[in-house]
Amino acid sequence: MSRAALLVLADGRFPAGGHAHSGGAEAAVKAGRIRDAATLEEFCRGRLHTAGLVAAALAAAAASGLDPGELDAAADARTPSPALRAAARRLGRQLLRAARATWPAPELDDLAAAFPRGAHQPVVLGLTARAAGLGPADAAYAAGYESIGGPATATVRLLGLDPFQASGVLARLAPELDTVAGRAEEYARRAGLHGTDALPAASSPLLEIGAEVHAAWPVRLFAS
Repeated sequence: MSRAALLVLADGRFPAGGHAHSGGAEAAVKAGRIRDAATLEEFCRGRLHTAGLVAAALAAAAASGLDPGELDAAADARTPSPALRAAARRLGRQLLRAARATWPAPELDDLAAAFPRGAHQPVVLGLTARAAGLGPADAAYAAGYESIGGPATATVRLLGLDPFQASGVLARLAPELDTVAGRAEEYARRAGLHGTDALPAASSPLLEIGAEVHAAWPVRLFAS
């Protein structure tokens, strides 16, 4: 296992397409739910414990070796919004392209053949972590961090928020990220014993509604 590989995978400069997505922050800014660092922290906390937990558990399960087809179906069932499902598959397709170039592995080739239009991003992330020699906990951390890092970075651009304040939000949420990653790894272990129904299905209705509203905008800064 190489922790350096985790740094590469979690680096915002890794060409996985995440920079083009706000994680729901653009819709939340327009709706007035994100106005400053304090409300960004509230938004990120909510996202981490709902969509972030689900993504982290799916990624950990994929890194554990669970069937990616079953995990993709589980991700679909946990994503009611068509706009979010489409975004997750676009991100998955882009991540898979980068992963196959960086850590070539038969499992990644098989996933690309099985899902030519893209598998859900957390599933791809977990298989990528596995190909990079990382474990379920690492995959959970990467997914959990993405769930808050993306919105924080996007809000700097959307509101002109001080980057130091955005970094402070992420630092304050670090202990909660530890908790979520630990829970995600445990869910993945249970899924290995009892199937994908054991994975969490925490809902975040405002993210789903916001994604549908955002998808209908004729002009927007971020893809989702």
